[in-house]
Amino acid sequence: MQLADILKELDSRVIAGDLACEVTSVQFDSRRAVQGCIFVCIKGFNVDGHSYVRDAALAGASCVIVDKDRDGFPQEDLIEAVKGTSCVIAEAKDTKKVLAVAAAALNGHPEKKMNIYGITGTKGKTTSTFMLRSILGSDGTKTGLIGTVCNIIGDEKIEAKHTTPESSEIFSMMSSLLEKDTDSLVMEVSSQGLKLDRVYGIKYKAAAFTNFYEDHIAPNEHPDMEDYFNCKLKIFDSCGTAVINADCDQASKAIEYASSKCRVLTYGIDKEADFRAKDLRLERRGHVTGTSFTLTGGYVTGEFFVALPGRFNVSNALCAIALAYCAGCGESSMREALAYISVPGRMQPVENDLGISILVDYAHNAAALENAVETLKEYTEGRVITVFGCGGDRSKTRRFEMGEVSGNLSDYTVITSDNPRTEDPMAIIGNIITGISKTNGKYEVEADRTSAIKRAISLAKPGDTVLIAGKGHEDYQIFADRTIHFDDAEQAAKAVAELQGGVR
Repeated sequence: MQLADILKELDSRVIAGDLACEVTSVQFDSRRAVQGCIFVCIKGFNVDGHSYVRDAALAGASCVIVDKDRDGFPQEDLIEAVKGTSCVIAEAKDTKKVLAVAAAALNGHPEKKMNIYGITGTKGKTTSTFMLRSILGSDGTKTGLIGTVCNIIGDEKIEAKHTTPESSEIFSMMSSLLEKDTDSLVMEVSSQGLKLDRVYGIKYKAAAFTNFYEDHIAPNEHPDMEDYFNCKLKIFDSCGTAVINADCDQASKAIEYASSKCRVLTYGIDKEADFRAKDLRLERRGHVTGTSFTLTGGYVTGEFFVALPGRFNVSNALCAIALAYCAGCGESSMREALAYISVPGRMQPVENDLGISILVDYAHNAAALENAVETLKEYTEGRVITVFGCGGDRSKTRRFEMGEVSGNLSDYTVITSDNPRTEDPMAIIGNIITGISKTNGKYEVEADRTSAIKRAISLAKPGDTVLIAGKGHEDYQIFADRTIHFDDAEQAAKAVAELQGGVR
């Protein structure tokens, strides 16, 4: 595109340079600046992009866009920084939004050519997005995904570094989806993604608010719960239909806000809702542990089975059903997809013929572990055997708490290593033991995670459940001097194959 055409969309002012040039990409990291790019200066928590104007210009940037409200960096210094290059300097208000607008323009405004569904909330985003994508696929809609576990473009799974990437990456992925004849996009929308305008310019066909719990309160995230909540609500500023969990404590506030912006639908279990689940029943179908329920309301009704255990997964299923209804999906597609759903690292089952349930879950703090173990105890005839460790270079309090939770709730615990990073794995395990020692829980220690997983599965008898907690979808293990490939589900499957091939 011509630089002049892009700058028209940005409501910008040219400080210096000749606009008669082409632009090939947009960047916010000067290390990625290349010939013909626009470099957008963004002031981050630790780094100010305005400091790298010279670097971007020398790398061949066609234009640098600076923020009108920048701190320091007077105009004459900026002009001096690009001296000797052909780089244009333009000024615009709020360069975070500028990055999104420029990226959208450069990619041909892909956001206007597909149906986009967003899900925000403290918990449930990952599972709900996978459920919705599965329903859309069952209904014949080619759908991409952006989220915590991975980004899915066509048949390709790409590693995700952030739940919600920067806007330049999002619009680039949208463009790639269109090239693969993809109709729709389902995306997790984090509070940071909303606060930092990473999703600016995106119009959601429907967007959901799952729940709200204390999280992400930190100097570089949200100063308080009010800011965290208000950032979540921004998803409804550009939305066709809002889908809100009626069981959430903040539901009334969310509904009040969304109602001033768009149509609102609700879902829930305890409260009256447009999509309400009643008569929840624990059910096991072959290797699959899940929940049957009766869906009531004025939109979709009847019997459903979701192939993931727990009341919270029924709530996630309701979220996906409500969004799928907004997408025009048929009820048969909803039922089929949910009956066979599997989400990487979220109560992910490992098939076996040993008569036991093996589940891999991302539960990596005390609250999540408590929720997971309590849920599985409802479904388990025998014992719940939990395998977990804790990450290094992280809060020691988490280790004490997780040890205490497992000791109180699990029938047996195998304490192992997680991502020790720069810490001694045995020192981390020692902290976990401090917590579990406050209880009467039975446990053993096996520092090698591969051996620990195999040990837990070998201890299980028919009717038992093995929960492998902490890493979930992660496919690596981080040590002080190396990072190795490590996937809990893969290791569990190998252990199962060995045990099924031998005599127990």
